[in-house]
Amino acid sequence: MSPTAARRRVHRPVATGLPLALAAVLVATGTATAAPAKEARVVHTATLGEIPLGAFSNALLPGSVADDHGVRLGGIGSDIYPAGRKGEYWTVTDRGPNGQIKVDGKKRRTFPVPGFDPAIVRIRVSKDTVEVIDAIPLTTSSGKAVTGLPDQRGRDEAPYTYDARTPLPYHPNGLDTEGIVRAGDGTFWLVDEYGPSLVHVSARGRVLARYVPEGLALTGTDYPVVEALPSVLLHRKTNRGFEGLAQLPGGDLVVALQSPLPLPDAGAGDASRTTRLLRFSPREKAVTAEYAYRFDPVGVVDTGEDDTSELKISSVVAVGRDRLLVEERTDKSARLQLVRLGRGADILGGPWDDDTTSPTLEQLDEPASAGVPVLSKRLVVDLGTIAGVPGKIEGIARVDDDTLALVNDNDFGMTDGEGAFDARGRLVDSGVKTTVVYVRLPEKL
Repeated sequence: MSPTAARRRVHRPVATGLPLALAAVLVATGTATAAPAKEARVVHTATLGEIPLGAFSNALLPGSVADDHGVRLGGIGSDIYPAGRKGEYWTVTDRGPNGQIKVDGKKRRTFPVPGFDPAIVRIRVSKDTVEVIDAIPLTTSSGKAVTGLPDQRGRDEAPYTYDARTPLPYHPNGLDTEGIVRAGDGTFWLVDEYGPSLVHVSARGRVLARYVPEGLALTGTDYPVVEALPSVLLHRKTNRGFEGLAQLPGGDLVVALQSPLPLPDAGAGDASRTTRLLRFSPREKAVTAEYAYRFDPVGVVDTGEDDTSELKISSVVAVGRDRLLVEERTDKSARLQLVRLGRGADILGGPWDDDTTSPTLEQLDEPASAGVPVLSKRLVVDLGTIAGVPGKIEGIARVDDDTLALVNDNDFGMTDGEGAFDARGRLVDSGVKTTVVYVRLPEKL
């Protein structure tokens, strides 16, 4: 679409005080052809338009981004949560545009727009468009940007500029945000991959507390840090910390670890199909239960994949007092499982939270046979079989009893490698758009 055509389709946002750029939209790819009544099918599709990332960021925190390198707003598909009005949802960005480039045979993590600050973004799905109607930057106690930069040298990947040539500073306030829910008091809860951590945020984006594993020793932050999570989580795989977050009807939170822990080593983690869910009480400010979750074999989740390490959880959604939808996925395919959190499945405080236990939970080929109460599950839908569902679905929300809203993470249009930017340092966009699709299920949840 030409810039002129794009301008013709701009809509003015609902009275939020945000710049006109935040309401830019694009025409959607269209809705899918109706499938037989008993099959899951896409019933609606909408896409986000081209909003310059610099304009978006500077509208929230003036002067935060000097050069966006041609990157547009994206990455808001890290999660999606109903905002109370029909067609409106809260979403959250991840840490911002990032990629990997090899230098001297070693991969370096790039942050092309280091001034980007993760944000909570309210969207409206209307016909074939996704419209940004509000956005809230994540800030510290003193009102500064938390940033999306890695926290700790030696634990997190070293950050570099867009061309992987110049090191960037670490930032203890940095968050790689993923899941989002909104509490009854108007505050938000987010999860983060760096810590991994659970983050409580005010209605206007100020970090109220960050709950991290015992022993993390994260210092220098401009907000309260509470070591309240099991220390075994210190072993989280890089870039595979907390990813999914659900809010149960009573207010408790369920947090999903994206991938199995690399215990006792990386090889064991890559080969494992057992990850963990935590139950957290906001009232007690403590973890009250832990569960072992068992992935299906990778070839079942994705028939074109044979690498078990590609399995991950990206979304968990409450569908009852003790029931969850859990998304098992690779980057190309995903399946939704219905899981019940039984009291007898709690492993919190047992031997599996001790990193000296041998064999570890992650090393067990058949955890149930070793006496581990693995969560039972039932397949609800294989998203990979539904025409019109994009890849890399990271956010799922309930629309009604038999309809789900799905959103993909388009990685801000970035790809890995030296070809991600042209000779002028401008992004070579992948062409993948942020897309929201509604999927109608063959049964009620």
